[in-house]
Amino acid sequence: MQRNRFLTDMLSTLFDRRSVWSKEDDARDIHQLCRALLSKEGDVSGQKLATAILAQYRQLSEAEKLAFFEFLNTELDIDASALGALAKVYEHSPTTDIFEKLSKAAEPKRQELLRRLNQPMGATSDLVSMRVDLLRLAKSNKDLLRTNIDFVHLLSSWFNRGFLVLKQINWDTPARVLDKIVAYEAVHEIDDLDDLRRRLDPPDRRCFAFFHPAMPDEPLIFVEVALTDSLPGSIDDVLSEGREPLQAEDAKVAVYYSISNCQRGLAGISFGNLLIKQVAAELALEYPQIENFVTLSPIPGLNRWLTQQEDDPALAPVARAVLDGTAPETDVRALAARYLATAKRGDTDQPVDPVARFHLGNGAEIHDVHANADSSENGRKQSSGAMVNYLYDLSQTEKNHEDFARGGSVAMSRTVQSLITAAFVTKPKEPTS
Repeated sequence: MQRNRFLTDMLSTLFDRRSVWSKEDDARDIHQLCRALLSKEGDVSGQKLATAILAQYRQLSEAEKLAFFEFLNTELDIDASALGALAKVYEHSPTTDIFEKLSKAAEPKRQELLRRLNQPMGATSDLVSMRVDLLRLAKSNKDLLRTNIDFVHLLSSWFNRGFLVLKQINWDTPARVLDKIVAYEAVHEIDDLDDLRRRLDPPDRRCFAFFHPAMPDEPLIFVEVALTDSLPGSIDDVLSEGREPLQAEDAKVAVYYSISNCQRGLAGISFGNLLIKQVAAELALEYPQIENFVTLSPIPGLNRWLTQQEDDPALAPVARAVLDGTAPETDVRALAARYLATAKRGDTDQPVDPVARFHLGNGAEIHDVHANADSSENGRKQSSGAMVNYLYDLSQTEKNHEDFARGGSVAMSRTVQSLITAAFVTKPKEPTS
């Protein structure tokens, strides 16, 4: 895992050397600079212009940022009339020359602008941050989502799997990166340095992250892994301060217990599937005795779904009991299994639960469901403490993924199938006379 350290450290030094720009260098406003970057002037002085634009952008107010994105969205959009005319010509005369013109007309000018803005050192990080602003502003300015499509198109290309570097995060990782692991942890909050050390230092704990050469000190996504001798049913046990560490050579199970995306500007550009499978390959190579790769995952939408079951005479009393904490564990598990396997988004065949969509879409199966597995405030609030294991059987993930993608087929173990059909212990209250 250390084979990329020299290259990454060198790139880190290079990308930190941003060009310095001040208003005295170029008095034009950001819109004028963008037009210049797209002109012949940009062919000659592209890096200098891009540096000036990015420097100006960092100083813009919220209103000025909105005006900038509106400029990209309208002034640098495609010329629909010209595109339509070329499409009609190509329909009757599909020559290479017309195809080239048609392809050029079909690409918004803002795509070329973004490509040219990515020339200076450190520009990629600026553009990722710029998209954070765009997504925020697009919530109340839906037309800007056209520009977002171009950001996604280019960022997906720049952050494709060929550029990603997998690195193990441990207690010797530079402090600037460890600080970001603490800040970006999105599933189980890291309380302090002692808590961080418990997740990185023991022989049965691992953490892996993807990095990009253009952002060498910024993790894109990371996963925390517990090496255990059996399938875990409680995050409280996994993160317990008083647990006895296991020697990695004795582990039978690798448990992905926290996966955190770090860059809001890369939302919608998925790294999780690749990370899970590449980490599995790394661990299988180092510890061939590991038999299972599973998650211990939250069920973030469970309680919300339970509150919507009041009109179902069979589920309503059990749902109320789960929500008020009086339901037996068997009923919690049974309702959670039903939710994960059957609750869909609107009229689609996609699970309503976002974590379920992610893992089932990656080809995992719902392997087991646990009650009283997360005693944290957030765990109680979102799922009454229930958690789920998703199993990654690498010999089945491709088939499971295809079945899920084609018709929403949910892979599940016999244990989960039994939970779905099990009778509830909680019974409706008899009406009082």
